Amino acid sequence: PVFELAGHYRFQWEAAQNAYVLLYPEGMVKLGGSAGEILKRVDGTSPVSAIVADLERSFPGVELRRDVTDFLAHARDKGWLRVRPA
Repeated sequence: PVFELAGHYRFQWEAAQNAYVLLYPEGMVKLGGSAGEILKRVDGTSPVSAIVADLERSFPGVELRRDVTDFLAHARDKGWLRVRPA
């Protein structure tokens, strides 16, 4: 699948938090380092396999597929992401 941010979320680096965050009308979600690394690769055009491959190039020697797919499923369940329509 290809994921994109849900319409009312904005992903950005927040210097005051020293972290990536998801902003939405009611507040903010401060993301951990791994979550930020994954979400900065969610662009609405890259399939999950490409996101995993890019992360594994950036962090060699680590098998990341399960962690990435688990996080993306969690983010979808929370409403942060949606599957981009075909």
